[in-house]
Amino acid sequence: MTLRLIEEGAKKSSVLWLALPSGTRLAWHVWHDGAIHVVTGGGEQELPGLAGSPEIEVILRSKDNGAQLVRFPATVTVLNQAEHPEVVAALAKERLNAIDSTALTARWAAHSLVVRLTPLNAG
Repeated sequence: MTLRLIEEGAKKSSVLWLALPSGTRLAWHVWHDGAIHVVTGGGEQELPGLAGSPEIEVILRSKDNGAQLVRFPATVTVLNQAEHPEVVAALAKERLNAIDSTALTARWAAHSLVVRLTPLNAG
């Protein structure tokens, strides 16, 4: 498994699966600065157990046929949104069909977590 394959798969598809303690969940994401980023809680996708896990398994699908492209472990880091405005901006840009697009990032800051998933053992 290479970081290049992970990056390519993450950039081509806007959804992935996360193997959470509560079960496997589909999630939208964005690839930014060498890692996958997701928003959870506060009216966004609910990903129970993600923020409290030190590591999670990520499954990327092929955009061509929807089949599993790559599965890999990733470290989980909850980001301070004020310290990572570029990540928040990238996520907001990719957020489709947001009800409150003008207040989206303020809602995230107040009620959601932004989580960075950094691939492990990818060379």
